[in-house]
Amino acid sequence: MSELLFSSAVLGTGIATFLFFAGLFLLAASVPDEDRSWMDPLPTWLKFLWPPIKVIAWYIGSNLPPDYLDRIDRQLLRTGASFLITAEQFFALRVVMAILVLLITVVLMEAAGFFEPLFILLAPIAGWFFPLVWLSDMRKRREREIIKQLPVYLDFLTMAVEAGLNLTGALQQAMDKGPKGMIRSEFGIVLRDLRSGLSRADAFKRLAERIDLPEVTGFVNSMIQAERMGSSMAATLRVQAEQRRTERFQRAEKMAMEAPVKLVFPLIAFIFPVTFIIIGFPLVMKFLNEGIL
Repeated sequence: MSELLFSSAVLGTGIATFLFFAGLFLLAASVPDEDRSWMDPLPTWLKFLWPPIKVIAWYIGSNLPPDYLDRIDRQLLRTGASFLITAEQFFALRVVMAILVLLITVVLMEAAGFFEPLFILLAPIAGWFFPLVWLSDMRKRREREIIKQLPVYLDFLTMAVEAGLNLTGALQQAMDKGPKGMIRSEFGIVLRDLRSGLSRADAFKRLAERIDLPEVTGFVNSMIQAERMGSSMAATLRVQAEQRRTERFQRAEKMAMEAPVKLVFPLIAFIFPVTFIIIGFPLVMKFLNEGIL
């Protein structure tokens, strides 16, 4: 009887989920097409979820409180995803992931032949928080890449300014010659702000707010101070480049010194027991054969 009820519940959940997504895909046809020419391309996994995301963002996300949307906008800005997805679309992504994870959990339990109400409760919660984990991972990868590439771009800026170019021209040369990555995209936004008429100080302040890293904030403050005091821009850039390289080398030394400490637990938990088993097994078998044990 319980198996029949469980199968009926699974079937009903599957039909309801199918009808839900089918309705969302039908409603997606009524949602106006968005202009993504100025936005980043969507990841492959996100393209499959985009029709229901568009519907939920259009009908529900646009009616959310402005304060909540502002908080999401700030999170997206700090992770570099503000040109990938809007605040309304991010809320819709969380809703879709909660439903999708619930459906996958029910299907897996049906395939395994058991029913656990706790999993049904935890599945949508896990799906709801998965986009936040994705954003956190994006932010960490973005910060590592920016810290790694910042000294290289500062060297390009220094050489361009010392060659006689202004800062706008130096930024363009750094973008043309520098490696691809997050810092290149951020400098591109700075260049676009400068060409749109924004002052140099405001453009670099916006850069510091978007990245929110001490290294970038220090670089921006030095540039603004050099401009206000009339100091040499080339000398300021050279000092900043040398300081960033020194910090990168110090971080590498710190990671190298931390490696032995981090290896202690794997050694004790995994390597030592296996080593003792390999060494002690022949001795134990010998004692057993001789009747000592």
